Amino acid sequence: MSDLSYTDAEQVRAEGAAEAAALVRSACVHLPPPERPDIFADAFDRFAGARIVLLGEATHGTAEFYQVRAAITQRLIERHGFNIVAVEADWPDAGRIDRHVRLMQPGTYDEQAFARFPTWMWRNEEVAAFVEWLRRHNEGLSVANRIEFRGLDVYSLRGSIAAVLDYLGKVDPPAAKRARQRYGCLTPWQREPSSYGRALTMSEHDSCEEEVVAQLREMLGRRLEYAAKDGEAFFDAAQNARIVQAAEHYYRIMYRGSTESWNLRDRHMFDTLRHLLRARGPGAKAVVWAHNSHVGNAAATAMGWQGEFNIGELCKTAYDDEAVSIGFGTDRGTVAAADDWDGEMWVKKVVPARSDSYERVFRQTGIARLLTYLADPHRQDLRQALSRPRLERAIGVIYRPETELYSHYFEAVLPEQFDAFVWFEETGAVTPLPTAARQGMPETYPFGV
Repeated sequence: MSDLSYTDAEQVRAEGAAEAAALVRSACVHLPPPERPDIFADAFDRFAGARIVLLGEATHGTAEFYQVRAAITQRLIERHGFNIVAVEADWPDAGRIDRHVRLMQPGTYDEQAFARFPTWMWRNEEVAAFVEWLRRHNEGLSVANRIEFRGLDVYSLRGSIAAVLDYLGKVDPPAAKRARQRYGCLTPWQREPSSYGRALTMSEHDSCEEEVVAQLREMLGRRLEYAAKDGEAFFDAAQNARIVQAAEHYYRIMYRGSTESWNLRDRHMFDTLRHLLRARGPGAKAVVWAHNSHVGNAAATAMGWQGEFNIGELCKTAYDDEAVSIGFGTDRGTVAAADDWDGEMWVKKVVPARSDSYERVFRQTGIARLLTYLADPHRQDLRQALSRPRLERAIGVIYRPETELYSHYFEAVLPEQFDAFVWFEETGAVTPLPTAARQGMPETYPFGV
């Protein structure tokens, strides 16, 4: 549709919305309020046979999306054997929560956890309620069977370096000295790692790639020795060393273009998920919490059409039907978001969705809350009606309603992007928790999702 004017393109995308809405209305499951998670989750038992269930969100600051993911995850854990919760967050911060919910020391969900922008993304009342539920649930399980809470993201350069040095300092002081020398290459950039990529681009500094690769290789080469002392501690340290390598690469290529750095980030998240499943063993089953733009199949979106892939596409390629992706959407309400990077969080009004969007199709159903199973082989009529490319809205940690079309919409084919879609006609902002301020690069820099 690149040869169409904006007006013509909008009209083409908007055509058939009423008919598509009628088909959604006839095929969907009406959902009760999420305040009753036991009843709300009934409709999601159909996904119990998957090995990976990816739960999305259309924003990083909507209370209902967190509540719904918590309700679905609780059901999958309690009744269907899921034992890993992996979220779009930094590994070291999520590690504090993991130790807390698995009753390991030291582990707390305090003001130091997720204390870097965007703090409200994982420090909010909705996540806190789920974390405490998970801890209570684990109290009744043996140590080996307790549910994990893990981070998938790549941004924790400084924290991961510190974790590796701390671990080696306890188990192998000479190795810690070597690691400190290698990671010293990155010392000037740990607080503002984006400056590292800028310095390389301007030929002001040599790459640290060789040093971080050598450090990871040495640790993995001694895995049997280290794991024999404490397998859990080594697993954590090895993952932090992988993050240092990935983060060095990520910030080194940042200025080459967004596609390459986006792909590196999602490849890292996918690889981390695979490490978690492998470490857990044959019975491992994971629930992933991340933005729609990460968990939906990128090949069915403008992202994929321009060369980007994501964890959802990689999971589909590797696990086929054992991976289920569920998207989330809303029409209007409020959202917690900032105006710009490292900015103050505001509760912002979400404007009603555009007429040529998937959100408008679901709004026209007139149903406040619903689940649509897009992969239903018996409803090819529904798939066909929704397969017309339409716009889809993505709000990350930044929301700019004044430039919403260019800042927050992208084209997609919904039935190929997700296996199912959860719709809330109106939603509200998350409630943030107090946080101890901490400097450093935003978790989602530079993308916001």
